[in-house]
Amino acid sequence: MPLIAIDLGGTKLATALFDDDGTLLERESVPLAGRAGDDVTSLIIERQAALRPRANGAGPCSLGVTVPGIYRAERGTVWAPNIPGWNDYPLRQALSHAAGNGAAIVIDSDRAAYIMGETWRGAARGARDAIFMAVGTGIGAGILVDGRVLRGRADIAGAIGWLALERPFRDQYVACGCFEHHASGPGLARVAGEMLAATPDYRGALRDLGPEAITGADVLSAAERGDALATRVVDDAICFWGMAAANLVSLFNPEVIVFGGGVFGPAARYLDRIREEALRWAQPIAVRETAFVASSLGADAGLYGAARLAMLATRSSPAGVA
Repeated sequence: MPLIAIDLGGTKLATALFDDDGTLLERESVPLAGRAGDDVTSLIIERQAALRPRANGAGPCSLGVTVPGIYRAERGTVWAPNIPGWNDYPLRQALSHAAGNGAAIVIDSDRAAYIMGETWRGAARGARDAIFMAVGTGIGAGILVDGRVLRGRADIAGAIGWLALERPFRDQYVACGCFEHHASGPGLARVAGEMLAATPDYRGALRDLGPEAITGADVLSAAERGDALATRVVDDAICFWGMAAANLVSLFNPEVIVFGGGVFGPAARYLDRIREEALRWAQPIAVRETAFVASSLGADAGLYGAARLAMLATRSSPAGVA
């Protein structure tokens, strides 16, 4: 049975068609372009319908969908803070007819999909205890324990942007958490703006951009060119990434931590330094047995995870079993 994978992000929708043994046949990506509420669902239905005829008449296509937030499986609803109108959105009901008769439909969080994709076809292939640390617009973790995705009481497990890694508490942490405030993509830009305000004598590339225009990509690029202020920002982020990894190692004793998301990419060159920082903080035996690797699936990790979800549903296995 062909598999259709849908990876919904905060700003774009990626779709792909896989054959029934997990080979990616084709993919596409379209911007959300400000869509909200039911309009996002309509786009999902439209794009998955466009893929169906390309399955060469092989029958119903199972549908795997990943969402940038929390999927409440008991209610079939989604909380996705970057999509207006999706505070408790009934996505399962809205998609109930999209997959067609005889086809499975399964929905999960993007962080769960990332780790399932990487342990299936990526950098953590075959691992049963593994973590995907996603660092981009936000920060989250897909956590696999003994072959099962860890979900928690309300499907919120893995919201590591709220890790408490700094003191004292600041009011800015309420919205996104301490770790995310300092070390996400927007966090790099935010910290750079704070440093600009505190160092009026600095006259580098980030000053020319101005604090309102700086992005995380600007900070990483400037640091690579040797800019002093950007280097300080990245050095701080490396400490946060390493401390967070150390905490995850000590809690879950994984075989591997996969670093992905929009920041890794460019920040993958710092993995050795991140591991060195983690070595200072983590349980010493566990951390030396944990591999620190960059995602090998990159932007497609969510699509592979969505396809894996669809495949497992087709085989009538519980969603989340790797």
